Amino acid sequence: MVSGALCGLAPREALHAVQAELEAAGCPDADFDAAQLCRMVLGCDPRFAQSVLTSEQAERLSKLTARRAAREPLQYLAGEWDFLDFTLKVGPGVLCPRADSEVVCETAIELLHADHKKSPAVLDLCAGTGCLGVGVQRFVPNARVTCVEKSPEAFCYLASNTEGTPVTAVQADVLDFWQTLAPGSVDLIISNPPYLTAQEMTCLMPETAHEPAMALDGGTDGLDFYRAIAVCYQDVLCPGGRLVLEIGCAQRREVTALLAAAGWTEISCRKDYGGNDRAVTARRPEAKRG
Repeated sequence: MVSGALCGLAPREALHAVQAELEAAGCPDADFDAAQLCRMVLGCDPRFAQSVLTSEQAERLSKLTARRAAREPLQYLAGEWDFLDFTLKVGPGVLCPRADSEVVCETAIELLHADHKKSPAVLDLCAGTGCLGVGVQRFVPNARVTCVEKSPEAFCYLASNTEGTPVTAVQADVLDFWQTLAPGSVDLIISNPPYLTAQEMTCLMPETAHEPAMALDGGTDGLDFYRAIAVCYQDVLCPGGRLVLEIGCAQRREVTALLAAAGWTEISCRKDYGGNDRAVTARRPEAKRG
């Protein structure tokens, strides 16, 4: 779409033009995306804006539309995205926060409230934007939260999203980080690890293909990080400590089975608001493994 085609259009006309462009490109939810792009440019809901688009607005909207038509995630174009009741910085190099993950965060919050610990230590592994860890600290203000992320690109967003909060951001590889932690020093671990299989990595949605492979690739069967967390991080938790994991919607059986094999107890799974299996929870046994 050339900017000249948008210049001088009324906001509603521009909205329809952008929507048509996105529909032609095969973008899902083209009506929603078009409204969001127009809002970014106009600073208000395009349905209620009065003035016609200036040349500068038309140029910016044209560029944003072209990027979205190329299937770049809307979150990257916006530069920020809402999660629960707060907003996170987001962009190329970090996994986009998703509504599916909200139930994972809510589950951890509920478990912490139920345990009534005065100042629980919480570890967010493969933290990305920090949506899970920041969300936990926001709703459990006395929690001591540490977010761990390996990717330098993603860590920039994590550092920005945790700035000015009590959350600690650490750049480290979760496959090694457990060795720096004292046994029994953590009350709850939450994680949305990479969980796509090798086959799934070859047929990503166009938007997902723009996201970092490091945040998606879970190995041949998608379970590499679950195995590592199940084995390496169990003794990092205090006896009775909690584990909350996001899973792919078809991974419930495999993830719960490997947790059971590693000696975890009270294993269960909670569905997200779309009705898909999403949050697996488990507990370290009260008695140390023999």
